[in-house]
Amino acid sequence: MSETSTDGLKELAGVIRQLAAHYGLWLAESVHQLGLEAALDAEGEAGDRLEGILLGKLERALGREPGGLAEGLDPAVLADVAQALRTGWLAADGVWFQAVEKAAGMDAAKRVNDTCWARFAPLEARRVKALLGLPERGGIAALKAGLAARMYGRLNRWEFAEETATSIVFRMTDCRVQTARKRRGLADYPCKSGGVTEYTGFAREMDSRLRCECIGCPPDAHPEEWACAWRFTLAGE
Repeated sequence: MSETSTDGLKELAGVIRQLAAHYGLWLAESVHQLGLEAALDAEGEAGDRLEGILLGKLERALGREPGGLAEGLDPAVLADVAQALRTGWLAADGVWFQAVEKAAGMDAAKRVNDTCWARFAPLEARRVKALLGLPERGGIAALKAGLAARMYGRLNRWEFAEETATSIVFRMTDCRVQTARKRRGLADYPCKSGGVTEYTGFAREMDSRLRCECIGCPPDAHPEEWACAWRFTLAGE
């Protein structure tokens, strides 16, 4: 690869970095100024508009006719790019945690992490519902579809168990974060507080009647077969 191409790719990565940072700062300050619910409503409007704007700009940059961006693109390549961006999302989460931990310690990093999940999990649930056309009160069926379609659903291995009409157990059978730590000889990362925030917020946004119970999550002891497990129950009217 030429030096010019390398510089171009670094510039592209830098643009993505600044776009993500600025968008995230708008969301964070909107939560601060307006509250989470109103901020998520605003993100839904702004994000939908931005997606259309970005696709139009990519079409023009690549010399495509309006609506013709997908023509000639290999779906497998697009799937690979999407997966690369998902793993990049996970890496962004990790490097931010490590940077805050280095600056202010583990407790501070966990507080920041939990606050981020309190905002991101309901946002992710809203995007999943919109993408899949799920109803507001879709119950266990909607929850299953949502968990499968979210970021972690495409990154980790997981399973459902003990399903009834009003409850289900979700188990993470291979967590990238914990598996990587195990390979390095490290103990489990104690992610329970973040997990409770994440899964509770995601479930309630999928269907306000859903309740989440942690069966086990580090630092809890757990079997080799799963890293964490969560029971979701559909509460009565």
